[in-house]
Amino acid sequence: MNGKPSAPHAERSAARLAALQALYQLEITGGAPEDVIAEFIEHRFASVDAEVGNAGPHDEAFFADVVNGVLQHQMEIDRSLARALAAGWTLARIDAILRALLRAAAYELVARRDIPAKVVIDEYVELSRDFFDGQEPKFVNAILDTLAHRKRAEEFGETPPEGELGF
Repeated sequence: MNGKPSAPHAERSAARLAALQALYQLEITGGAPEDVIAEFIEHRFASVDAEVGNAGPHDEAFFADVVNGVLQHQMEIDRSLARALAAGWTLARIDAILRALLRAAAYELVARRDIPAKVVIDEYVELSRDFFDGQEPKFVNAILDTLAHRKRAEEFGETPPEGELGF
């Protein structure tokens, strides 16, 4: 193995980054979700990044699923995230990029059981490192670990808490 992620893995990782960016854009601009998704697929996925060359292929279906899934279940996702936060913290207090990242990860943890919880956590912790140099990656890890143990207890050999299986 050469240390590079496999093509499907790289495409999903790129789609996660794009989903995070799209969710952030939607929160900041209030744009129409279908327009933002189309913009990413038609323009951004095909563009060339001057620093790294071609951004490479993205899993477009996965990208659209994450963005649409977060938007469709945002109230439930936000409630789940709020329960995972430490006392005194609210989702509104968290940076918008971090909020978008946590929402996308929470959606995957609940709705994308085809992806192991540990993979979801690792992917989003790595994404947080791309945006933040401080304690944020540890924060993301702690929140997602708490959420994963609640929503996917069986993957950790635990009994699911009452009422924690869905969003």
